[in-house]
Amino acid sequence: MASKASLEVSSLVVPSVVELAKESSTSIPSRYLRSDIEKAVVPDGDRVLEIPVIDMQKLVSGGPNNSEVEKLDFACKEWGFFQLINHGVDSTLLENLKAEIDAFFKLPMEEKKKWWQSPGNAEGFGQAFVVSEDQKLDWGDLFFMVTFPRRLRNPNLIPSLPSPLSESMERYTSDLNNLSTAMLEKIAEALHMETEEMTEFVGEGRQTIRINCYPPCELSDQVMGLTPHSDATLITILLQLNDVDGLEIRKDGKWVQVQPLPNAFIINVGDILEIMSNGRYRSIEHRGTVHPVKERFSFAAFFGPRLDGELGPAPSLISEQTPAKFRRATVQEFYKGLFARRLQGKAYVDTFKIQQD
Repeated sequence: MASKASLEVSSLVVPSVVELAKESSTSIPSRYLRSDIEKAVVPDGDRVLEIPVIDMQKLVSGGPNNSEVEKLDFACKEWGFFQLINHGVDSTLLENLKAEIDAFFKLPMEEKKKWWQSPGNAEGFGQAFVVSEDQKLDWGDLFFMVTFPRRLRNPNLIPSLPSPLSESMERYTSDLNNLSTAMLEKIAEALHMETEEMTEFVGEGRQTIRINCYPPCELSDQVMGLTPHSDATLITILLQLNDVDGLEIRKDGKWVQVQPLPNAFIINVGDILEIMSNGRYRSIEHRGTVHPVKERFSFAAFFGPRLDGELGPAPSLISEQTPAKFRRATVQEFYKGLFARRLQGKAYVDTFKIQQD
C-alpha cells in the first residue's frame, strides 16, 4: 500500500484571503483579479437550476426494478449532479458542524497558523493546486485533510482541532464514509456492474475533505471563489454550510446556479467514475462564486479508490460494441499527475481519453 508521504504534493503557500478581505477592495492584489469570467445565466427569468433529487431511503429500500435506481442512473448520465434527501445523517449534527466550522474560520490568524499548510503539503489551511508564482488565485481559503483510512491521517490535524469541532468532524466524516459506500453500491447497480467489481476497485477507499470559506468581495464579478473544474473523484458529497448560494455548474455550455435544499447533500460524478463507467456517466465542470457582501461556506467530501489499484473502465462495461474510451493507469499515476497541475476545467481527465478512429 502506498504511504501517505507518496501523495504529498507541490503546493506553494499563499496568503490568507480571509485576512486580505478585511482590507479595502482597492488593495486586492492583481493575482486575484480576472477579466475572463463567464457570467452565469438565470433560466426562465428568475428561477435557479433545479437539478434531480434522489431519495436515499427509496434508493436502498426498493426491490427489483427500483424506479429510484433508474432516477439515479438518469441523474448521473444526463446531469452529473443530484441532490440527496433522506440521507440518514443527523440534522442536529449538521447544524452543530455548521456553527463550529464558522467559529473555526473566525479564529485569530495567529491561532490558525497552527494548522496552516507547509510547503509541499496540501493539508491544513491555505489553497490547493497552486503550482506557479504567477497563476491566478482563488478568492477563498480552504481547510484540507485526509480523513480515511485513518492510518493515513495527519496526527496533528483532527485531534488538535478545537472541541467540539474535532468530535463532530470524526462523527460526520465516518457517517459520510458509510453513505458513500452505500451510494457507490447503488451506482454499480445502475450501471449493471457486478457489486464485487466496484467493491474490489474501491478497496479500503480514500476520503479527503475540503472546507471552503469565500469571503465577500466588492469586486465579486472580477474574482473567482473556486476555479472551474471537475472533481478527480468517484463521487463528491457537498454540504452548503450557510444560506449564501454560489455553486454553479456548466449545463448545456452555460453557467447556471444551483440552490441546495435545506440540509440536503449535493452529490456529483467525478472524473474517476467517468473513466470507470466508460463515459456513461460524466463529470461536470463547476465553480464557486463570491458574494459582494456575504461570506460563504461549503464542505466537500471526496471519495476515491484504494491507492494501490489500477484505474480504467470496468471490464464488465467493455465489449466489442462498447470499446474502452479511456486508457488504464495506476491510481498513483493518476493522482501524481493531478496534483502537478493547476485546475483547468476537464483538461486533466481528457488526457486519459483514447482517440477513437
